[in-house]
Parts: sequence; structure tokens; C-alpha cells
Amino acid sequence: MREIRFMDTTLRDGHQCLWATRMTTAMMLPIAEKLDRAGFEVIDFMSGVQFDVAIRHLKENPWERIRLMRERVTRTPLQANLRSKSVLSFDILPDDINALWIERLVANGIRSVRAFDALNDMDNIVDSLRLARKLGARAVGAVVFSESPVHTDDMYVAKTTELIARAEVDAIMLKDASGLLTLDRVRTLVPALKEVCGTIPLEVHSHALTGLAPLLYLEAARLGADQLHTCIAPLANGAAQPAVQTVARNLRAEGYAVNLDDALIGDISMHFHAVARQEGMPLGAPAEYDAFHYQHQIPGGMLSNMRAQLEQAGLGYKLQEVLAECARVRAELGWPVMVTPFSQLVGTQAVLNVVQGERYRTVPDEVKKYALGYYGKLLAPVDPDVLDRIVGGGSPKIALAPPPREAGVPGLRRRYPHATDEERLLRYMYAGSQVDDMLAAGPTRTEYSFEKPLVRLVRELVRRRDYRHMHLESGEIRIDVSSTH
Repeated sequence: MREIRFMDTTLRDGHQCLWATRMTTAMMLPIAEKLDRAGFEVIDFMSGVQFDVAIRHLKENPWERIRLMRERVTRTPLQANLRSKSVLSFDILPDDINALWIERLVANGIRSVRAFDALNDMDNIVDSLRLARKLGARAVGAVVFSESPVHTDDMYVAKTTELIARAEVDAIMLKDASGLLTLDRVRTLVPALKEVCGTIPLEVHSHALTGLAPLLYLEAARLGADQLHTCIAPLANGAAQPAVQTVARNLRAEGYAVNLDDALIGDISMHFHAVARQEGMPLGAPAEYDAFHYQHQIPGGMLSNMRAQLEQAGLGYKLQEVLAECARVRAELGWPVMVTPFSQLVGTQAVLNVVQGERYRTVPDEVKKYALGYYGKLLAPVDPDVLDRIVGGGSPKIALAPPPREAGVPGLRRRYPHATDEERLLRYMYAGSQVDDMLAAGPTRTEYSFEKPLVRLVRELVRRRDYRHMHLESGEIRIDVSSTH
């Protein structure tokens, strides 16, 4: 029977979806060598979000994280993800900044580069993929899935054909970042893409937001998909990818060859269970089917943030109205895919329309830039009446045509003559003291220490209040704990 290969997404999308990207380098390194030997085709590792959280919140150097992992992962390619020509930004950046970013990713140990554009505008990713391949990295081109009148199978076939012809990719990825794929759509889209791909591997990436992803993966494999993206439980399911343990078991039950080391995967799973327990992190759990998700298409994390922000403003009762407005705004803007950055763009405009009581009275700069083509070619035109409101209500500082982008690297090197290109790129992205604060934190921690069981027990006893007195003896140790409640 045919072999199905796997990409592991635990160290990238898994903790991004379930732990708010708060996995530190020290949490990763103890299992790096086991992950390298577990049989995965690729280890998905870095994206703009990982860079951003490492710098802003963890005070870790993300470039150092890549180097530390590459020292331990010598067999399996580490993958980095590129969103359009934006690197870590919302805006499209100069071509030379994007090129330098890719060069430094590869120089620091990245061996696979995946690029996607939420508009499916291939002009925004072809050059990046060609450069990655020229530098010796594996180049993966993604088409971003959505449900709308313009996101048809024919459109995806045309975009995939263009990507293969222009970028000479090593693989094509069907990227379902919002977990919107259904069985019916898999049964038409996967065979159509597989026919276009020919001998080029087809990867399928989805999220388990509606509980369907494990079944969708099985059906995709039946229809010719070559590689599936999974996480290792407990960093699987929910908003993340399905658990590799479950998907592999299902495929083997149908006779497919799955060349993964279950024992090593079990060890990795135990490690992250222990980390989650010590850090108080949530465990991924299978989601129940949610039909409403297909209507609003708002990513799970954004939906929870939107609900919280409305409640803080005393407007929680307007959530359903805002969700309905999201669907309306999306249609008027030409059906952008509801992933970063366009899900935030649509959501912000919808909230403003509802809260202010007048649609498009206030227009964020990003909405005007989107409508005027600053981020790339739109799949469908913006509603003409809405476009007039956006142009009239948006900032007059935004020109009606995108200005040419000037080269950024020469000025960056003049401004920071003694810095490395890696540091220069970070300073280009972050204003203020954020890079200085990260560097001042010192070298990245490489060792993760688990509390001894006795310490963990005492910590839990202090936290809980459902007892009056606890007496514990172990050898020469004696502990008495009393609750005052």
C-alpha cells in the first residue's frame, strides 16, 4: 500500500494555536533529537509569529533558536514560513529586505521554505520560492483555502498551475488555516490539485476546529494526498492540527504505510504533557462539530479576542451582530480569505460599523490599502459603493496607487554598521527598545528543569483549598499543611 508521509507542526502551529506561541526554546531542545529520528518528512518550525513572540514576550533571540535546533536536528529539514512579502509586517516590504530575510533563514539552518499569500496572488511569493530553491532549500508553494463564490476548484487549479510553472516548487500545499474544508470539498478539490501536481507532492494542512480534520485527512490520503500536517498530542486538536497518533493509527488500519517511530513520538508526548502540567498550559482536546464556524469563518483565537473586547466595552450583546457584519464586509471587500492579516482587517471594520452605527464612517488605513491593491491583486473587485466610502472615509495620506518600494538594505547597513544582518533585520521590524531588551536578556536558556514530585505536590496543595489539614512523611521529610478556608 502507498506510503503517507507526515510533517510535524508541534513546534510551530501546535503551540501557536494552543499555548499562544509561548513555548520556549528550552522546552523544545530536550526532545529535538527524538523528533529528528521519529520519521517526519519535515519539522515545521518558524514563522513571523514565532519571531514576534520570542522577541516581545519571551525575550529570546529567534535566530539563536534556529541555530540551537539545527545543532540537534541533523536529518530532518527545519521549515520556515513566509507570508507574502511581509516578513513580520502587515505591509508589503522592499524586495531586498525579503531576499535578505530568506538568505539569513537558510544560513542559520532552515532547509525548507514555505510561502503563501492570503490573496493567492502568486506575484507575492514566486520570487521568494525561487530564491529559497536557489539557496538550496526545499521550496513549498501554498494555495490558501477558503469558501466563497470566488474560491472555486477551478480557481485553485489555475493558481496551482501558475505556481508550478513560475516557481518550480518542490511541493504544493493546500493550506486550510481556518479549518473550513469539508468532506464534499476534499472529494472534488484534492483530486483536481493532484492531477495538476503530477509527480510533485501534495501536502494537506488543516485545523481541527470543527472536529472533522482527522476524517478529512483520511479521505485526502485516499484521494492521493502525499503528506499530512499533524501535531503530537497533547499539542494537537482543537485549534491546532489533528494528533499524529490518531491519524497514523487510522491510516495503518486502512493499510497505508506509515514510517513513524511510535515509541519516540510517545516519549515526546510525555515530555509535553509534563511541560503543560508544570507551566499550567492547556492540553489539546478534540472539538465538537461546529456548523456556525462555516458561516462566520472567524479564526478561533480572533473570535475569543473579539468577544472579550466587546464585553470589556459593555457591548458583549452585539457579538452576533458583529459576526453577521463580518460576513457582509467580507463579501463587499471581494471575499478575502479569513486568515492573518485579512481576518483582522474584516473584523475591525465590522466592529467599527456596528459600534458607530454608520457603516464605513471610520476606515482603518489597512482597509483602504487593501481596497486600493497595496497588498496584491484581489480575486474579486470591491463593491463600487463601498469603495467610494472607503476612499472618501480613509486617510488622505494614503495614495490612490501604491507607491514604489525603495530598497531597504543599504540604509539599514549604514544605520547599524556593526550589527549582523540578523540583528539589522530585527531592528528594521521593531521600533523602540524591543530588540535591545531581548538582547539584554542574555543567551537563550537551553535547559528545562522539571520540579521534583514533592515540590510539585506542595505547590498544588498551596494552590488548592478543598482540604483542612494535610500531613506528609517521606523518609526524614515531614510536611504539615493546613488550610485557613
